[in-house]
Amino acid sequence: MNYNEKANPNRGRKPFRTLFIAVVIGIFCILTVASPSQVKPEKPTVQIAVLLDTSNSMDGLIDQAKTQLWKIVNEMATAKKDGLRPKLEVALFEYGNDGLPALEGHIRLVVPLSEDLDKISDELFRLKTNGGSEYCGQVIQKAARVLQWSPNNTNLKMIFIAGNEEFTQGGIDYTSSCKEAIGKGIIINTIFCGNFQEGVSTKWKDGADLADGKYMNIDQNQKIVDVVAPQDKELLALGQQLNKTYVAYGKGGSQRKEMQVAQDSNAGAMNNQTAVERTYTKASANYSNVSWDIVDAKKDGKVKVEEMDESLLPEEMKKMTKEQRKAYIEKKEKERAEIQAKINKLKQERDKYVAAEQKKLAGENTLDAAIINAVKEEAKKKNYTFEKK
Repeated sequence: MNYNEKANPNRGRKPFRTLFIAVVIGIFCILTVASPSQVKPEKPTVQIAVLLDTSNSMDGLIDQAKTQLWKIVNEMATAKKDGLRPKLEVALFEYGNDGLPALEGHIRLVVPLSEDLDKISDELFRLKTNGGSEYCGQVIQKAARVLQWSPNNTNLKMIFIAGNEEFTQGGIDYTSSCKEAIGKGIIINTIFCGNFQEGVSTKWKDGADLADGKYMNIDQNQKIVDVVAPQDKELLALGQQLNKTYVAYGKGGSQRKEMQVAQDSNAGAMNNQTAVERTYTKASANYSNVSWDIVDAKKDGKVKVEEMDESLLPEEMKKMTKEQRKAYIEKKEKERAEIQAKINKLKQERDKYVAAEQKKLAGENTLDAAIINAVKEEAKKKNYTFEKK
C-alpha cells in the first residue's frame, strides 16, 4: 500500500457512492409519482357504435334514430362508475345502401367514435335510403377493426346493428366477425326490424349470442308517442337562451355554432318530445364542444382565454383587453350554469308528469327502448349505476 492509498482510504469509492445516491433518489421519485393519492383515476368510457341499415325499407328506422338520439344520450347522462360520470363516445355506420360502393360492401363509416353529438345528429338527418344488399358480417368486422376502441376492457364497448334482412348475407361470415369483436371486448347487440321469430330464423339472435350481446326486435315503423307537458314551453325557451352562452373560436367555429342551431331545428321538426330531449342533453355533462366553444374549452383546460391568439377569437372579443376577455368568458360560463340548473329542475318536474302519462300507454317497441335496455343491462355488469328518475 503506498502513501496515497493510506492517506485516502475512500479513494475509488465515489462512483459507487454517487450511483447509490442516484438509485435512492430514483426510487423515491418513482414512489412519489406512483402514490395512489396522487394518481388521477381514469375516467370510465362508454363507446357505442350504431350500424343502421339504410336500404329502401328502412326509412322508419332512420326516423326513429333521429327522434330518439337525445333520449338515449340522456339516459347515459345518469350513469356513474366509481362515483365518476363516464365519457360517452358514439359512432355511426350505414350499410345496405346501393348508393355506396359495392367494392366496399355498400358500407360507409359516417362518424367515427366521437363525443361530438351535434355531428352525429347532423349526419343522421342526412341519411337517405336506397336499394340494398345488407352485409351484416362485413359491417361488424369493419366497425370492430377501424374504430378506435378503448384497449381497457373495464370500459363498456358495444355495437348495435339494426336491419331486416338475413344476417348471413355477404362474403364475410358473421360468425367470424362476431367472434373477432367479442375477442376485443366489444359486445354485439342485434336489433331485427320485424317479427321476433323471423329474426331468430335469419340468424340475428345467433349473432348476438356469439358476442355476449342481446337480441331484440322492434317495429321500425311504429310512431313515437309525443308527450306534451306543461313545462315544455319554458324548457324550449331556456334551450334557446343556452345557445347564447356559446362563444365560437378558431377555424370553422362559427359554422359549428350554426350547426348547433340547425340540430335544434331538426329535433323540433321531428316532434315536441325530441326537441325537449335535446334541450335536456344540452344541459348535461355529455354535451361538450371543446373543439369550437371557448367556454367548454376553458372548462376542459384546453385554452387559457388571456393567452389565446387574437386570430382565433370571434369579432366581439378582438377589441377587448385580456382582462375583459377573461371576464366575458367567465360571465358566459356563469350564465350557462344558471340556465342548465333551471333546465334540470324543470326536467325533474316534467319527468314525473310524463311517467304518469306513459302509464296510460302501451310499452314502446322502438329503437331507443332496445338500446337503452341493452346498455343498462351490460353496464350494470361492469359496476355502473344509474340514477333513478
